[in-house]
Parts: sequence; C-alpha cells; structure tokens
Amino acid sequence: MKIKYYENDLPENIDLGDIIAIDTETMGLNPSRDKLCLIQISSGNKTCHLVKILDLRKKPKNLIKLLKNNKITKIFHYARFDVAIIKHAFKIDIKNIYCTKIASKLVRTYTDKHGYKDLCKELLNETISKAEQSSDWGGKLSKDQKKYAATDVLHLHKIKNKLDIMLKREKRTQIANACFEFINYRTDLDLHGWHDVDIFKH
Repeated sequence: MKIKYYENDLPENIDLGDIIAIDTETMGLNPSRDKLCLIQISSGNKTCHLVKILDLRKKPKNLIKLLKNNKITKIFHYARFDVAIIKHAFKIDIKNIYCTKIASKLVRTYTDKHGYKDLCKELLNETISKAEQSSDWGGKLSKDQKKYAATDVLHLHKIKNKLDIMLKREKRTQIANACFEFINYRTDLDLHGWHDVDIFKH
C-alpha cells in the first residue's frame, strides 16, 4: 500500500479514474456538529490519497470537482454518514454512489455483521485493525492514523466486485441501485432533523 498525503486539497488535474473509493474521518458522528478532518480516496490500485482538511473556510476546488463529477462512481462503506458530512461541509450533492454496507445487508442476510472489517475478512480473507477508529483526527496525524485511514478505502473496489456478484445472483441489483440513489435524500433528512425518524413507518 502506498499513501499520498495532501493538505486542504488534491493536486490540480489529478486523474483517479472512473470509479473511486471514498471514506472520511471526523471529530464525531454528528454530521451537523462534528468537523470533517480527513478524506481518503483510492482508485483501487493500492495507492491511497489522504486529504487533510485544515480549514473548512478554504474550499478544496479540485476535491469538490472530483466529488461532483457524476460520471465517476463513488464507493463508500456506510455512505449515509460520509455523504452527509461532505454535503454539510462543502454544500454539494454527490451522485453515482455505491454503498457496500447497503449491498451487504441486501445479500448477506445470513448474518448481522456488515462492518467493513467483517466484509474484508469474509469476502477477501483480509484481516484489518480498527485500533485507530476512535482517535483524535483534528490534529497532526500519526503514521498509524494515516495507515488506518488509508486501509479504510484500500479494499472497497474488491468488496464491491464480490457484492455485485451476490446482488446479481439474488436478483437484488435493481433494489440496491434504488437504495443508492435514495442516499442523497436520506442525508437531506438527516441534516434537517429526521435522522432518528422512520418516515415510512405507520
């Protein structure tokens, strides 16, 4: 694994291909309250690009251009959170989303373990550490933090490929795509105060 580290934005004219894996690190789990600290991106080639957000008042134009490119597929694990915090921080919509957590819940109905670590182990036979998950991402990043953050996007392309096979086998690709498209609206509900409410419930 190779890690490339940047501050505030990606380099200009960077080409990461037409399908990228994305993750975020934040100061907490409330998108409306907690600061976005880091965005991790990988094209699936074992190189991870880390963008440390030092000042949210300075808009990362190259990063935003990438995120707003509707021709690029963006793979997340638990897209609902990452998309919400990016939307809140940069005031942008992200489309062409794929969420490995949703896909897993639709096809791996034989288990309740749908975490990234669980998918890496079962689908790829890869064991990863989550030791840095609850660390302070607001300051200078340690070598271990950078490695942890990079690992969170390292395997998402391969996981997507495995889950796509299962979705096709179980004839659930169409419903998965509909769920992915709804994430933009789900995150709007989250940010406007309906995060704990199931509006479809009686």
